[in-house]
Amino acid sequence: MNERAHTTLPEARERLASLPGILFDLDGVLTPTAEVHMLAWSRLFTPFLESRGVAPYTDSDYFASIDGKPRYDGVRSLLASRGITLPDGEATDAPGDDTVAALGNRKNAVFNQVVDDEGVTPYPGSLEFLAAVIAAGHQVAVVTSSRNGRKVLEGAGLAQYFTVVVDGELAAERGLAGKPAPATYEYGAELLSLTAAQCVVVEDAHSGAQAGRAGAFGLVLGVNRGVGAQVLLDAGADVVVDDLHDFLPLTPEDHA
Repeated sequence: MNERAHTTLPEARERLASLPGILFDLDGVLTPTAEVHMLAWSRLFTPFLESRGVAPYTDSDYFASIDGKPRYDGVRSLLASRGITLPDGEATDAPGDDTVAALGNRKNAVFNQVVDDEGVTPYPGSLEFLAAVIAAGHQVAVVTSSRNGRKVLEGAGLAQYFTVVVDGELAAERGLAGKPAPATYEYGAELLSLTAAQCVVVEDAHSGAQAGRAGAFGLVLGVNRGVGAQVLLDAGADVVVDDLHDFLPLTPEDHA
């Protein structure tokens, strides 16, 4: 339950100015790769669910069951929404549809193909915000559930800005629970030598906003890329913008 009152943009800017760390989600926050993920999930589950004779896959399934979660958790969640149970399998399973891992690996193959074919362009407003917080002296990190995090950062030309990246691969190595648990964000703060209370979480996903609130971070900044502003507020965001450009200038004093 979100017990902290929502805040205004000026109040959020003031709070951000006092917090040394900014922890960014990747897909949907820095890059529009959330759209690629949505496409890949649709290509996976549309024929799969049709073959099972259950309710068809829709974009609302992505936001309700998949968005922001580690890949295999997203598969389990979507299957559970249709009353389907599959064995977990192994991460080395070939792409297919007989295990959770096989389905997840099949989705990942589609995602990688789209990224390779079309490339990645970061959101202009996110680049502006990133440049502004770095110029203001904040430390930055990326915390993403995606196992393709480093590949996307490289493809978008953003890797140079982030010495700390907590992605799905690192989370698995460290045994960190995925979002909505706060563990990956807490580890990102730790790698910056900061506490959760000293950091801002920037998220576009319901599960990510929940993670930010559960970890008692200093500020949870929501970016509405389609899930809905009220959904993010209800999940734990202190304030929500449609684009990170909307959060600029960082402080009221910047108007002077």
